[in-house]
Formats: sequence, C-alpha cells, structure tokens
Amino acid sequence: MPGANTPNPPATFKAFVERFPELGAAHESIGRATDAAGPLDAKTCALIKMGICMGAGLESAFRSHVRRASHLGASRDEIEQAVVLAMNTVGFPRTVAAWQWAHQQFERDAKEG
Repeated sequence: MPGANTPNPPATFKAFVERFPELGAAHESIGRATDAAGPLDAKTCALIKMGICMGAGLESAFRSHVRRASHLGASRDEIEQAVVLAMNTVGFPRTVAAWQWAHQQFERDAKEG
C-alpha cells in the first residue's frame, strides 16, 4: 500500500488510496524514484520534505514527514532544528505553527506507541 514506509498513515490517505489505487501506486512510485535520485539517506530526505511542507503550508503532509523522520531515527532535537531552519525563509508565524504541529505529532505517536 502506498505510504507503507510510514507507520499508520492517516485515515484520509488510506481512504483515498483505497478509492483510487492507481493514483496511490503512482504516488508511491514517484516517491521511491525521487528518494533514489541522489545520495541523501531516507532520514535526511524526510527532514527536507518537512521543510518543503512548511514552506507550502501543508500541515497534514508535514505531520506525515515528522512521523516518517521519527520512524527513520530522527530525534526530536533534529526535527525541531529542521523546523527552526525555515524561520528566516517562511517567517516566524509559520515556523511556530510547524513547531506546534510537530509536537502534536509527537504526542499522537506516543499514544499509538
């Protein structure tokens, strides 16, 4: 299933992929291809994708990449640094919002774990 490399993908994601399996498979294929396009390890890719999601204001995707980064061994400090690095580019309000989203995801993951 697409998103299988992320534990417990969001219910909306799962429902979408169940409804449109070909789109889910295409999405997963593109994700594998982009991850393989260079020398960065999976954890670094997840941290970078967090920054991209912050810049685009994509809360759900940001949370997914926080979860993925954690699953791949990123510490809370590493995740927080990835958030803080975006401040001069995306601004203080968006950075604080992303910091909150990350901490909410940490809490969700702790409840599920």
